Amino acid sequence: MISGKQLKSARALLNISAAELSELAQVDHRTIQRFEAAPGIPPSRSGNLEKVKAALESRGVVFIGDPIHSPGVQLTKVN
Repeated sequence: MISGKQLKSARALLNISAAELSELAQVDHRTIQRFEAAPGIPPSRSGNLEKVKAALESRGVVFIGDPIHSPGVQLTKVN
């Protein structure tokens, strides 16, 4: 899974807002905000964190490292 820090960093790499990510992932904007504010791996219901992760990966983001001890993100392509 991914951490809130990774999620926020991935958004920054893609230069998209939380609102844009919520549209892309088809989850509520407040869900994105809650995920980013959560320490460690955010709790998720209904597969929302998986939807967000998949949306970011579809834009070329790769999540690297351990989400708790060494979280990282990498951009493999620019859209």
